[in-house]
Amino acid sequence: MKLAMLAEAWRAMGANRLRTLLTMLGMVIGVGAVVLMMAIGQGAQYAIQQTISAMGSNLFILLSGHTASSGVRSASGSAHTLTVADADAIAELPGVAAVAPIHPGSAQVVYGPNNWNTAVIGSTPAYLDVRSWPVVSGQAFTASDVRSATRVALIGQTAAENLFGDEDPVGKTIRIQQSPFTVLGVLGLKGQGMDGRDQDDSIITPLTTAQRSVFGAQFPGTVRMVMVQTTTQQIMPQIEKSMTALLRQRHRTREGQESDFYLRNLTSVADSAAESTRVMSMLLGAIASVSLLVGGIGIMNIMLVSVTERTREIGIRMAIGARERDILLQFLLEAVIISVAGCFIGLLLGIGCALLTEWLTDTLVIISASSVLVAFGVAATVGIFFGYYPALKAARMDPIEALRYQ
Repeated sequence: MKLAMLAEAWRAMGANRLRTLLTMLGMVIGVGAVVLMMAIGQGAQYAIQQTISAMGSNLFILLSGHTASSGVRSASGSAHTLTVADADAIAELPGVAAVAPIHPGSAQVVYGPNNWNTAVIGSTPAYLDVRSWPVVSGQAFTASDVRSATRVALIGQTAAENLFGDEDPVGKTIRIQQSPFTVLGVLGLKGQGMDGRDQDDSIITPLTTAQRSVFGAQFPGTVRMVMVQTTTQQIMPQIEKSMTALLRQRHRTREGQESDFYLRNLTSVADSAAESTRVMSMLLGAIASVSLLVGGIGIMNIMLVSVTERTREIGIRMAIGARERDILLQFLLEAVIISVAGCFIGLLLGIGCALLTEWLTDTLVIISASSVLVAFGVAATVGIFFGYYPALKAARMDPIEALRYQ
């Protein structure tokens, strides 16, 4: 019975091929737009997640305060208010997983005939743990190297490519600010940070070595920033309060006086960026879904026309024994077939446009199984929803009046 109804529905649509194709067009455009927008949105979400994971998890960054002279205030980090002792004190707080004091800058690095200006980061071995940054070749420097101010370095992959090309950097000697450094290891690939800078274009040295041999330190023991990693994200608000109270106490900051440091929650910034991307993805999907609504209205209009044109046919069916539910199912099947067929074509169109967008713009797109299932589910729902009223109208016709219809 059901197969016969499907065959009849297919023949009815085939009798007006152009009208059927035009009716499908709304669903084709709607589904194609939804698939394309979801693919772009999910690609953007994935890119943000990769950036966040590359930055590290559960992170705070402490910056030195600013200076003021004759009413002119400088930027944060210009004062020398943070010390290695502050970092050691923070490391003792409950819930703190790792602390890395940092003395960053940039310098011209030379190897043989090649030279390259890159970021040089002076820190401790904990920096690799805080940043979740593995050493893929060679080995990392140790706490002993920090105590001895050994001239050793870990090199990022961008800096390694520009200085060494295809040559293995491990064990080679480079010159930073005219001082020789031995490359102990090569860092894993990190990619761009949230500020757009290439994180792999950097060299990491022991903190004391950077202070003594590369940049110098106007005040011994001071650092420009400190990165702090907590054990879990849930305790970050509590750790933030504890760190603020501890540093104000250590720096003898009076009640009501402005703190001489700045504390930034990098995880909250990353989460805000991820949430913004998620909302953007939902917004794009919602905008594209308007096309599905338009397509559904088109299906309803055409089905109403079809019911009017086939009034005598409906009367004949009822006269020879067709029940109300048979007529209802017949026209509902036609609406669903139009909707699902348009969905299938729109799905192919959306996937093709997404791949073309990725190829032309180098934008990451992700076509997931969930988006395909959602597209088919929505298409079937639209067909049933907008096809139900015309089908119900056909099913409730008076057989006598239908047979009299001219």
